[in-house]
Order: sequence, then structure tokens, then C-alpha cells
Amino acid sequence: MNLFPKDKITFDLPDSEIEYYPDFFSETDASSLFHKLLDEIPWQQDNITVFGKTYKQPRLTALFGNGGKPYSYSNIIMQPHPWNELLLSIKSKVEKTTGCTFTSVLLNLYRDGKDSNGWHADNEKELGRNPVIASVSFGEKRTFQLKHNAIKDAKQSIILENGSLLLMKGTTQHYWKHQIPKTAKPINQRINLTFRTIL
Repeated sequence: MNLFPKDKITFDLPDSEIEYYPDFFSETDASSLFHKLLDEIPWQQDNITVFGKTYKQPRLTALFGNGGKPYSYSNIIMQPHPWNELLLSIKSKVEKTTGCTFTSVLLNLYRDGKDSNGWHADNEKELGRNPVIASVSFGEKRTFQLKHNAIKDAKQSIILENGSLLLMKGTTQHYWKHQIPKTAKPINQRINLTFRTIL
């Protein structure tokens, strides 16, 4: 049973604007899109350097976007593929609902519970001052954790479900960090699309 209502949920958190749409895509459409993305996206695994040590990034990624504008994070510079019809159709639905226009999408494939994304903010300078990040999830649900940079007790966990949309805007990236932690539970694959605007 889904504990969330069908409509948009707005989180009452300081210094942030965060909305969650648990049933943005129907279960049937979300499952179909998951399999298409799994098969059609040219997934890659980059190296990431943390405190002078280089590791394989604990997930697979791909970048698509307008005009060949690269996106860089954690000393990784990604070159975008041109948009395909599948991603443009998802983008159109996201833009219609959010009222925002996006120029790129970073895709993440979490193969199992060992794949993760550590604490970070989407605050790269090419995203602008108050970036809007729209995150669509397909496949296995995963826990999305948030913590405030200065208010110790300000934390939030959100279960990102198959077909859901999470929207972060306003000053969220200035004051909050987020992550997808590892889990020891045996779980299936998840694909996440984070739409953003690269200036």
C-alpha cells in the first residue's frame, strides 16, 4: 500500500523548496520506460578521485543535452549526447508539470544496493545561482536523504518510488546536501534522471 497521497507533497523544511510527486508516471508506464532506458542509453562508468585516491564511480551514468555543453562535477567532465525521442518525451512531461525549461539531463543507473551517490549539493557554477533540479526515478525504490548544512536536526528521508518526480528549487542547493546511501538489502536496478539547466 502506498502511504503517500497521489498528489504533490510539499516538504516544510527551512531554506528549501522541495516537492514530491509519487505517481508522476503510472506503474505501467514507469516500468516500460525503465526497460527502454536500460536498453537504449549508452551507459558509462567514470573514475572518481576522492582525497587523492581514484575509484570506479559506484554507479553508471550518461549525459544528454543541448548544444554540446559539457557538465562537470567531482573532477569529472561529461560530454553530452544529443537528445533522443525517449528522453525528450520525459522532459516534455516534466517541463509541463514544473513550468521550468531544462537544457540537460544526467542519468544514473544504480545496479544494486552497493551503488550509491554520496553527500553533495548540485551547486556547480554552470547551474546558476538557484538551480532547479527535477529528478525522475524508475525501477527499484531507493532512500533519498537530505541534511541541512548548519541546522543539525534538520534532516529528511524520502523514498523515491518507481515513476516518481522530486523537484528541488529555490535556495535548496545552498543550504542542503543530499545522497542515495548504500544498502545491504538485495535490491534491483534503479534509473534516475536529473533534469537541469546548464547556463
